[in-house]
Amino acid sequence: MTRERSSLGKDLVGLEPLDGDQIRSILDTAEPFKEISERTIKKVPVLRGKTIVNLFFEASTRTRVSFEFAEKRLSADTVNISATASSVSKGETLVDTARNLEAMRIDMVVIRHWASGAARFLAERIPSTVINAGDGAHEHPTQGLLDLLTLRDHFGKIEGLKVCIVGDIVHSRVARSNIFGLLKLGAQVAVCGPPTLLPRGIERLGVERFVRLEEAIQWADALNVLRLQLERMEGGFVPSLREYNRVYGVSTRRLEAAPRELLILHPGPMNRGVEIDSDVADGDHSVVLRQVTNGVAVRMAVLYLLSGGDPASAEAAKGGQE
Repeated sequence: MTRERSSLGKDLVGLEPLDGDQIRSILDTAEPFKEISERTIKKVPVLRGKTIVNLFFEASTRTRVSFEFAEKRLSADTVNISATASSVSKGETLVDTARNLEAMRIDMVVIRHWASGAARFLAERIPSTVINAGDGAHEHPTQGLLDLLTLRDHFGKIEGLKVCIVGDIVHSRVARSNIFGLLKLGAQVAVCGPPTLLPRGIERLGVERFVRLEEAIQWADALNVLRLQLERMEGGFVPSLREYNRVYGVSTRRLEAAPRELLILHPGPMNRGVEIDSDVADGDHSVVLRQVTNGVAVRMAVLYLLSGGDPASAEAAKGGQE
């Protein structure tokens, strides 16, 4: 496989640059890779000989581990680097770190960074493939893709669905990737939250805007519930966590008023009792754990495609075992 053959280009820095066909290709490629995670031996030689560096400048559990599983199930060699354990803590720049890694002949970098645009910045400066695992409040493309796959699994389609993203939209890279991906696949999208947490002019992206959760519940087929990103807030966004839960917390009582059975997604980590009650997170409406499972398959698909894999050959590619 050669990088030049990638149907996605050299890098995946966001869903905004992709078209609907490219996004559908990733979702379709992820489907056959789901089965690998159900095997006794969860490994195929698709990326044998490839070296992938996971470069995380922010704390992460689900995304980092999911990428690690995806890489290892495709038989890639992986190296994990955190900012606190690297020369970055000594003042080295992002580009110098990456160029030093390049000198060790790597093939891909999966990067999570606190600065919006960091993934694109790096992709423009090194020849290795760069995959964005979340950059500031910009995008988190693989999270958006796994959310799309989970919705498609449940409803059998994306086109025509009404999906409302609820919560801290202003600080959320997940919200942006979901909006771009859903709209490109023909869904109707809305956002809901207190005015302080809704970006000014967000309607220009093509979404509806609700300030009352009750209105969103009446409108939607699915809610994607986001946590309050307290680490990015300096105060004044909400009166208190208790008040936020009272007005915007997704509860069984509120869902019972919906005109249809709503699907509940959450990218994690969850603040139980704040944006979502435990009986909802663990209840029949929830597909939170299905999202986590789908995350591994989606990331396998992205790694496969960016390595030059043919979407039409994904079924055959997952056939062999180590």
